[in-house]
Amino acid sequence: MLEKTFDFSKREKDIYDHWNDTGAFKCGQNSDAEPYTIILPPPNVTGSLHIGHALNHTLQDILIRFERMRGKDVLWQPGMDHAGIATQMVVERQLDAGNIRRHDLGREGFIDRVWEWKEESGGIIFNQMRRLGQSCDWSRQKFTMDDGFVKAVLKKFVDLYNDDLIFKAKRLVNWDPKLCTAISDLEVEQKEVNGNYWHFKYPVDGEEGRFLIVATTRPETMLGDVAVAVNADDDRYKDLIGKTLTLPIVGRKLIVIADEHADPEKGSGAVKITPAHDFDDHMVGKRHNLENINIFDEYAHLNDNVPEKYRGMERFEARKAIVAQMEELGFLDKVEPTVHMVPYGDRSGVPIELWLTDQWYVDAETLAKPALEAVEKGDTKFVPKTWEKTYYEWMRNIEPWCVSRQLWWGHQIPAWYGPDGETFVANTEEEAQGLADAHYGEKKDLKRDEDVLDTWFSSALWPNGTLGWPENTPELNRYYKSNVLVTGFDIIFFWVARMMMDGLYFMKDENGVPEVPFETVYVHALVRDEHGAKMSKSKGNVIDPLELADKYGADALRFTLAAMEAQGRDIKMSDKRVEGYRNFGTKLWNAAKFCEMNECFNTTGDFDPSNAKLTLNKWIIGEAEKAALKVTQSLEAFKYNEAASAAYHFTWGTFCDWYIELVKPQFYADDGAEKQECRKTAAWVMDHILKMLHPFMPFITEELWGSLSTSRDSDLILATWPTYNPENVDDAASEEMEWLIILITDIRAARSEMNVPAGAKIDMLVSGATNNTENAINSQLELLKRLARLENIDKLSGDAPNGAISVVVGEATYYLPLADVIDIDAEKARLNKSLEKLEKEIKSVSGRLNNETFVSKAPPHVITENKKGLEEAEQKAVKIKEALERLASMN
Repeated sequence: MLEKTFDFSKREKDIYDHWNDTGAFKCGQNSDAEPYTIILPPPNVTGSLHIGHALNHTLQDILIRFERMRGKDVLWQPGMDHAGIATQMVVERQLDAGNIRRHDLGREGFIDRVWEWKEESGGIIFNQMRRLGQSCDWSRQKFTMDDGFVKAVLKKFVDLYNDDLIFKAKRLVNWDPKLCTAISDLEVEQKEVNGNYWHFKYPVDGEEGRFLIVATTRPETMLGDVAVAVNADDDRYKDLIGKTLTLPIVGRKLIVIADEHADPEKGSGAVKITPAHDFDDHMVGKRHNLENINIFDEYAHLNDNVPEKYRGMERFEARKAIVAQMEELGFLDKVEPTVHMVPYGDRSGVPIELWLTDQWYVDAETLAKPALEAVEKGDTKFVPKTWEKTYYEWMRNIEPWCVSRQLWWGHQIPAWYGPDGETFVANTEEEAQGLADAHYGEKKDLKRDEDVLDTWFSSALWPNGTLGWPENTPELNRYYKSNVLVTGFDIIFFWVARMMMDGLYFMKDENGVPEVPFETVYVHALVRDEHGAKMSKSKGNVIDPLELADKYGADALRFTLAAMEAQGRDIKMSDKRVEGYRNFGTKLWNAAKFCEMNECFNTTGDFDPSNAKLTLNKWIIGEAEKAALKVTQSLEAFKYNEAASAAYHFTWGTFCDWYIELVKPQFYADDGAEKQECRKTAAWVMDHILKMLHPFMPFITEELWGSLSTSRDSDLILATWPTYNPENVDDAASEEMEWLIILITDIRAARSEMNVPAGAKIDMLVSGATNNTENAINSQLELLKRLARLENIDKLSGDAPNGAISVVVGEATYYLPLADVIDIDAEKARLNKSLEKLEKEIKSVSGRLNNETFVSKAPPHVITENKKGLEEAEQKAVKIKEALERLASMN
């Protein structure tokens, strides 16, 4: 016997543990089945679940549960990323609390401490994933620092180096002076700050009293200036091109160059060029063969390349001192306040520097070519397709990829150096020593490169490394390539593109043809707050998915995310939406209780839906078939919102609101063949619903599946997905029942508009009905009377009676005489009063929305709420006017 409600707080964990204990999540249980693979984007070992994770994981789990029920050998491969910088920072903070520095422990001791932390605290997110019902094959959990994965990463580096696709070079990088490491663009956060433009005067050599004015937000970098750029078409400076200036404070000669980087419309039109500390300036420097003068050390203190008084000075202290000296020397023209963007390290929280340093690089341009072609040919497809443009743009403009990081935690670069700096790259120190011995002709001491590899370098191997590569494992042969990758747009370049490059370079099919890592890349939406704003801690609008799951249940949260996941449209998330889908779960539970109460399950004998006799049952069976087909087609096309909508509207609207109401007379009647057919039909449809909803709402559906019947062959998670059977769709039954539902709906709407008392039974007169419609009326007479609250139904002879309103459905007109039921004049007065109030509201809101001052100052969500309110008021006004027209026609 079902409980009054589904207590998700008690039952969800038990249900999940049951699935896990019985091996429901494991792959490889049916070797004859078609394999289906999804790789979980590996969360950081330091991570905890946020709403973006909840969306990403739920979308994957929906596909996994869907395909598992379709009989495929499903592998959802889980694992974690070692997250170099993030993890090292966490452990260093712990050490700081004990007044210990990592250098006190030494490299090996520190790495041991990180492993200890990982075993104690890492991987919290996996337990949180379980809380939301994610059905990964946890027995295959991987970590990017596992021994097998380390072997794969080292082989990748060595192979690329030997193929001249990895090299070491001095280039500009994003340098974090607090962490003292290069960082990727993804680890850089742009922040808007209040600053200044300092306008400096650089003296023109040989022309006393003439200056070239340049503006900068970073005065300290002037010490590294080597040129000033002007536009060749700028008449103000044409005569200076090729001449020199003297750099104040330093005394260095700066050449004036003509370059398109200088925009005559911006500022003075002259731009100071510091090639060692600005990406744009660096490109200018390359074009003009300019010197790179690095003025910072690794801590962003000024180095020996600057005048002695500034050496060792912290960069922001140097800024103040330089501005003061420039003013003292008379070279400060003016100071102009400005708001500008400053790049910060997202982990350290300090402004980064663009720093010229020796790093390891991957020749990404060469590797990108086949990855580009694979998408162009359709070997890998992006959904939505619009994201292909982003992929192409990045890949066609790709630069060498800096893969070295100045950290201790991570994959240490497999490069060793001889006493003369000669480099030996190998999988092991023994192999490197052998290479060195052969090179030198004698044994020499080698020193290993202390840097580690960028986290993205190792995670790019996720599709094949998790399956055992470089070993030729059975899992690699069976589950590579993945069917789909579900990801956010922000890592298309950082992760997706690099997996494409690695997959095509290292993986070959049975014919030796390079093989992509996945067939489809599904790029999901961004989850925003209910007003459409991006979530951030500073705004205080961050939504915690676990709090929502605790409050409304995991099923409600999952269904909300799926129902709102429309391709190309961000999600506006709110408590109310999740609460609404919690109510949907309650509706489902109550429908199941109704079926249980009426003994629909565990009835004797098999049920063949194609043999149903009653029109009502033929109709609901056909609608169930069509709904399951729509869900199937939508999931195959990654249209999650359409799949959820089809399941929702069939369950709530068609089955709960209509079938249950329409079938009640049969259940209340004496036992007989028709009642038995209705019971079996209701049970068959309820099972159909549970299967359709299971990928979205796994917990409540599994609970109902096991509770409603004692004769199940398997748990719902392993049950067979509904396959569309056109023989179960009866067009005539569908047409008749749709007619009945529309007629009842329209009569109810008319009664409501006219304020007819709910308990009042009224007559109905029919005009213009065909034989088919008359037959339908006779067939559905009792249902029509009961649900539309009708006393008598007769054929109209002559003109329509006074005081009647009409409803038109199909070819027939249905008249409802109301003169003796309502006070027509009183109704007119009531409706006119309501209309007057609405028209005042419409005028007021329209005035606000047409007021430029209001629109410019009001927050976006206020504008949205006003527009929504206006639309609703206008719709109500239209309905009232229609009701007034009905009343006028009754006189």
